[in-house]
Amino acid sequence: MSDYRFFAACLRFVARRTEATTPDLAALMADLEAMAVGVEAEGELIVPQARLKGAARALAGVAGMLQQQILPEAVAAGDAGAERRVRWMIDAAMTGMAALTAHAESTDAGDYRKALPPLP
Repeated sequence: MSDYRFFAACLRFVARRTEATTPDLAALMADLEAMAVGVEAEGELIVPQARLKGAARALAGVAGMLQQQILPEAVAAGDAGAERRVRWMIDAAMTGMAALTAHAESTDAGDYRKALPPLP
C-alpha cells in the first residue's frame, strides 16, 4: 500500500458521492474508482487506453471540486497542513489530467502508467 492513500480516498469519495445520472457519468466515476486502486497499490495513475479521455475528465472534476469546495474550508480553518495536502491533490489531479489528455492525443497511445508527484 502506498503513502498516497489520502489521494485514493479522495478519488473514491468523489466517485461515491457523485450521482451517476447518465451512463457517461457512471463511466467517469468508475474511472475514479479504478485510478484509486493504482494510486493506493502503486502510487501511480494507471489508465487503460480506452479510458484515457474519460479518466482525464474525471480528474478535472476532482480538481474542480477540491478547489471550489474543500480548499476554501482548509484555508478558512487556518490548517496549513490540510491546505498543503489539498493543494497537492489539486495539482496532482490537474497534472494527471493534462498528461492523460496529451497521452490520448499521441499517435501511439497505449495504456498510461505514471508515478504521482512527490508527496507534500
